[in-house]
Amino acid sequence: MIHRRLLQLAGAVPGAITILAATGIFISALHVAFAFSLASVIAALIRGEGDPVPAFVLLVAITATRGTAVWGRELLAARIGATVRIRLRRRLLDRLAAVPAAERDSGAAAVTVIDGVEGLDPYYTRYLPQLLVVLVVPAGVVVLAWHQSLAAGIVLAVTTAVAVIAPRAWDVRLLRNGRGRWERFTRLSSDYVEALQQVPLLRAFGATGRAASRFTAEAEGLRNSTMAQLRLSLVETGLSALAMHLGTVLAAIAALTAVTTGSADAASAVIILMLARECFRPVQDLGTNWHAGYLGLTAVDGLDRLVSIRPASNGAHDQPADDGTIDVADVSYRYSGPRAAITELSLHVDPGETVAVIGPSGSGKSTLARALERDIDPDHGIIRIGGIDLRDYTPEARSRSVVVVPQDPVLFAWSVRENLRLYRPDATGAEIEHAAHVAQVHDVISALPDGYDTVLAENGEQLSGGQRQRIAIARALLSPAPVLVLDEVTSALDTDTERHVVDSLAANTSGRTMILIAHRESACAHANRWIALQGGQISATGTGNPTGGFAATAAR
Repeated sequence: MIHRRLLQLAGAVPGAITILAATGIFISALHVAFAFSLASVIAALIRGEGDPVPAFVLLVAITATRGTAVWGRELLAARIGATVRIRLRRRLLDRLAAVPAAERDSGAAAVTVIDGVEGLDPYYTRYLPQLLVVLVVPAGVVVLAWHQSLAAGIVLAVTTAVAVIAPRAWDVRLLRNGRGRWERFTRLSSDYVEALQQVPLLRAFGATGRAASRFTAEAEGLRNSTMAQLRLSLVETGLSALAMHLGTVLAAIAALTAVTTGSADAASAVIILMLARECFRPVQDLGTNWHAGYLGLTAVDGLDRLVSIRPASNGAHDQPADDGTIDVADVSYRYSGPRAAITELSLHVDPGETVAVIGPSGSGKSTLARALERDIDPDHGIIRIGGIDLRDYTPEARSRSVVVVPQDPVLFAWSVRENLRLYRPDATGAEIEHAAHVAQVHDVISALPDGYDTVLAENGEQLSGGQRQRIAIARALLSPAPVLVLDEVTSALDTDTERHVVDSLAANTSGRTMILIAHRESACAHANRWIALQGGQISATGTGNPTGGFAATAAR
């Protein structure tokens, strides 16, 4: 089955498919040449005419050439398959960054990017090339058999048509059912990923047994769906096999009848028998390759969803911001809920200024941080960094203009040093240690088994929440970006540690524009001024320390 979307996903695959199909046709031509050469040898031996040695040499040459061609096709298919997987996974990963936060499903995305793309390899490198071979080779073989025996040619033509067309009609139903099975598979995989990430929580609430029972029921449903699909597939295989075996038997009967009636000689009978095998071999291979590429076909919906996501458009400005000026002009953004997260928000921050953003949960603080990072684009309004619209930067220039440290930072299963170098791969050891000192985490890292070379567990699970936050701060400090946004990054710290971190940041980030988002006003002790958000709008502003003695003005 040819799927238009899968052809579009592969990019340059049509040329590769043509090359593989041409190689398959060449191999089939060698099979046909072998059949005629073998018939010549048999005729020479039966009649005792001529020297059979040259014919044997030709058979050996054809066999060697065929083996070389098969080896070359396999090598080419492997290379093309790897190229397709790499290209397609790159496209999918590019699209994943554009998936809205509310629609992100790591488990389903992982299944699609890994298993779905893996299943496309045989579809592109096996099934589609073989489909082209089936469109060419059986027709040519039928014509050759027709010249040897009219009856055999008719038999092969009819049975080959049945073997090719009947299963393809069945494939439509197989694909429809297979998509439902793939949906079950992705849901189960997604649930497993989520449960594995939250095992401590399930254990703490005594819910591991209930979760296991739920997964067992889902897995049983998937097994039943798979078995039903297998039974359906076996019907298709049976139809094709019946047509091929019946065609071979009837062709053999036609050949033997022609020999016994004297209308054909023994050599013609051998040719017909060999051609019957070669007529159905491509059809049989097509069925095998269909099942090999079936996983990719069933995953097409998930692949299509990811590829259809439109990534955010990026500008052409490839230089980072010259300074840390921030201008937020009448910005509004609404999630899928009924209320907007921020509404007509305007804010100006001078270069080197430190502004604290305070407010209750749901007031729009983290939404502002995400907008500054361009994790989301405002529905209305403009955000400028360094006087340039954030949307006009290239992704690389934007990442070198503003860095956001979230409340729950992500650490990779790399060494501490590699995690710290995420923004600056060329950072020296001295620079790394200085950033760690500023973030008050150097002693924590030094106490690890291998210090800065300690390989972290998944998301740094051997560290506390506060330690992970401080490592994330140190990582951001190594970035050359003139704007640093800290979103609740001291929420997991005790009061004394928070004070040390805040004091150290104030003393070592001179000239850098900082946005400090916090629930606790103590985290904003060194801010030049503060703004309070309420319901996505600025409700008050002030200067000095919001813990007391500040001058406040109501927002207009």
